[in-house]
Amino acid sequence: AHAPGNVANKGRVLEDQLLEGEPSKATLNSIQRLKREIVGVRRYVSPIRELINEMLRSESRLIDEKTHIYLRDVSDHAIRIIESIELHRDIISGLLDIYISSVSNRMNEVMKVLTIFASIFIPLTFLAGIYGMNFEFIPELGFRYGYLAFWIVSILIVAGLVLYFRRKKWF
Repeated sequence: AHAPGNVANKGRVLEDQLLEGEPSKATLNSIQRLKREIVGVRRYVSPIRELINEMLRSESRLIDEKTHIYLRDVSDHAIRIIESIELHRDIISGLLDIYISSVSNRMNEVMKVLTIFASIFIPLTFLAGIYGMNFEFIPELGFRYGYLAFWIVSILIVAGLVLYFRRKKWF
């Protein structure tokens, strides 16, 4: 297992990567690896703390008063290490939250762009669908400037939607 200080340094590097750039699959893998390391360290330290506490509560003649002083010191160190592990686990959970938030924000941006494109092309598709039908008696088909009118209406719809989206500050 790695020392908690090493985990903290890795955590800071990962946090910088998450906040500065696009989160990647490698970043997620690094966060998961750190989480496993912290769990591994905790798995090793928790039994030691329990063992030391049992020895402190023991009334065995094999453990004299001088040894109790050292055992209390070891118990204090074990408690500090477990507290440090909990702190690092919280930091790693925060990193995972930042990663998920970054991925979600990126996906929201993509969805917004796709929605804008769809919103622009749906009315155009509707118009093209109506005038693409093979009916003989569509009144506008006999109009001399019908094709030009179709394009003017289409361009006005697109321009109107673009202006609307810009006013809403969607792009």
